[in-house]
Amino acid sequence: MAIAVAGATASKSACAPGLHRSISSNTMSTPPKHTSAQPEPFRSNNLYRVAIVGAATLKGKEVAELLNDRNFPAVDVKLLDDDESLGQLEAMGDEVSFIQSVRSEQFENIDFTFFASDQECTRNNWAKVGRGGSAIIDLSYALEDEPTASVRSPWLERELNRPHAMELQPGPAVIAHPASVALALLLSRAQKAGTVNRAAATVFEPASEHGQRGMDELHQQTVNLLSFQQLPKAVFDAQVAFNMITRYGDNSTPSLESIERRILQHYSRIVAPDAVTPSLLLVQAPIFHGHAFSIYLEMDKTVALGDLAQGFAGDHITITRLADDAPSNVNAAGQGDILLSIGRDSNHENGYWLWAAADNLRIAAVTAVECAESMTTTRPRGHIQ
Repeated sequence: MAIAVAGATASKSACAPGLHRSISSNTMSTPPKHTSAQPEPFRSNNLYRVAIVGAATLKGKEVAELLNDRNFPAVDVKLLDDDESLGQLEAMGDEVSFIQSVRSEQFENIDFTFFASDQECTRNNWAKVGRGGSAIIDLSYALEDEPTASVRSPWLERELNRPHAMELQPGPAVIAHPASVALALLLSRAQKAGTVNRAAATVFEPASEHGQRGMDELHQQTVNLLSFQQLPKAVFDAQVAFNMITRYGDNSTPSLESIERRILQHYSRIVAPDAVTPSLLLVQAPIFHGHAFSIYLEMDKTVALGDLAQGFAGDHITITRLADDAPSNVNAAGQGDILLSIGRDSNHENGYWLWAAADNLRIAAVTAVECAESMTTTRPRGHIQ
């Protein structure tokens, strides 16, 4: 069986010219290795063929890295992308592969196809990929409104003990937005410590959610501002360097408002029916990578901080107590966990503040690869007759 990856165009060390994923002011640091408890890497006697569409994109590269890190049982991984990336060399574990063009024949006998490309590429290719028998994992969100698609977060499926129904020929699995996953897991855990009457969240959006083009534009705006030159605005149609905004320019697609709606819609599709729905404000921050979250919780009664922390404890959440480990975009880079600190509200005895940070690309890739892992139990070898 085979796996294909589309849309991977940039390496972790090349998120922007001369910039590392882990960036704070003028400091560059190597992303810390994840050390908290995680599910064991998936192993199987079956070997699959995989394709990654958009293999040169930030998400595509992250998927390729995760497939290797988690020992996904792939006998072959095809790296596919658009004309600009053809012939580019990409590492897959100990091997080096060429990025190839996205053509129909590339999907023959493919078992899993990851769409990490732009939405147009996903829409143009997913139907023929599905007809060839490949399972589809969509990181582009292009298929979120398709009748046969499901928005998935394996983290929440395990948290709520609601395993996804396995099908021989499943519809597309659309990964839940990484901000939705973080909010859903945090608020689900908060309810273990008591009833949450109200929640309000401000989510700080990084440039990497707009792919390499967003990273490059933030970098170039920063350089141009410091040298008093005109700012490029092809992606955001607004100044994002040294600035925070709640709305892009009119010529920017997608809008911040539409992303905000997607986060809430995905949240509602992965949480329990009785889960509290947060009020949400999405802010574009002048950061290259990683989501940050400021969340206010109003509980129905006073809860000891220790009890609240105990409710949050578990897989995928790391509670930090030391200043050096405090949640930040830099500390979260390369980690699979959500970093969290907890404090009381000084004016409300039942109020609590959460400050959290998470690696958006890593969570998106983990979600995608875990979706594929969960599908292997019902995948036959090769083309479905």
